[in-house]
This record gives sequence, C-alpha cells and structure tokens, in this order.
Amino acid sequence: MEFNIAMTDELLATTRAVRKRLDLDRPVPRSVIKDCLELAVQAPTGSNSQTWRWLVVEEADKKQALADLYRRAASDYLAAAGEAAAERGDVQTKRVMGSALYLAEHLQDVPVHLIPCIAGRPPADTPPAMMAGFYGSIFPAVWSFQLALRARGLGSALTTLHLVHEKEAADLLGIPDDVLQVALLPVAYTRGTDFKRAERPPVEDIIHWNQW
Repeated sequence: MEFNIAMTDELLATTRAVRKRLDLDRPVPRSVIKDCLELAVQAPTGSNSQTWRWLVVEEADKKQALADLYRRAASDYLAAAGEAAAERGDVQTKRVMGSALYLAEHLQDVPVHLIPCIAGRPPADTPPAMMAGFYGSIFPAVWSFQLALRARGLGSALTTLHLVHEKEAADLLGIPDDVLQVALLPVAYTRGTDFKRAERPPVEDIIHWNQW
C-alpha cells in the first residue's frame, strides 16, 4: 500500500487545536466518535498495556458542570497569560490565549466532551522512566483520535485545566478512584476545513545531532 505523502503531510501539519471554529450547533453522531476511537486504540501502548479508557460526555447538565470546573481553573490563568504575551509582543500566544478564553466561555455548548483516561494511578514517587511510559500509553492514542477527527471534518483541542478539580469531575461522572483522567477534548464539526500550518521555529534551531 502506497500512501499519498502530500495528503498525509497536510493532515499532520494542519491538525490544529480548534476552539473558535468549533460548530456549536451541529450534532456529532456517536458513530463518528466510535470510528475515531477505533483508530485511536491502534496506537502503541507501553508493554502492550492497553490501559486507555474513554469517557464521552453528551448530557447538557454534565457538560455544564465540567465547563464550570474548567472556568474555575482557567479564567485567571488564561487572562494573565494573555496579558503577559501582549506585554512581550508575542502576538501568536496572545491570540491562542484569547481563543482559549473563548473556549472556556463556551465549553458547555460544545456537542461532545471526550475525557481520555488511564486505568491505574501511578504512585507519587514513580520514577521518570515509568511515568513517561504511563503517559506515553495514552497520548499517542489521543493524537490519533484528533487526526481521525480532522480527516472527517471535525476538530478538537487537548485541554487539561479541568484536572485542577479532577476529584470533583470524577465524582460528577462516576469515575473510579483507580482511573486517572488525563485531559478533556471538546469535539465538534468545524466551521470550514481550511486550516493552515502554524508558525514554528526552524527545526535546524532545535535539533541536536549526537550530543547537545
């Protein structure tokens, strides 16, 4: 099987964190979420642990409660980060913070919230190598999910601020104590699909060959 390299590169390069362009009015069928998760769980996991778990939240009252938790953690932080970016002339970061504030204000209106979880909870003194493997067993699947969404005309953004109040979210959603939430992704169709590459530093400036 030969891949279309140009199309694959475009998918990888233009899958953005989508916030302001999420379509808040168009329903997302469960079948689309399921299809994207079928692809997501093809991602590798440490020691073939397959510990990913997925909580899909569609009910309005639960989305509202999650949005309230998110705003409690996000509002002051995002506003301060945006002001700091403006003071140093960082236009891109200021724009991102403004977009993040928009999402915080409208999170309850997004059709679907997806909460990726890991079965198991590492002890506080877990060594870095084991911790890397722990989170490395969920985030490749999350990214695959986001790529699958993009290919189908949907968007998302990986957010973590609701984890400041993880226990309250767990109580709200009935998540067991031995299951760890790692993010919250708002999921919706996008208004338009013409996303572009982001401005990034030249890779020559951030690559080290053979030694630092």
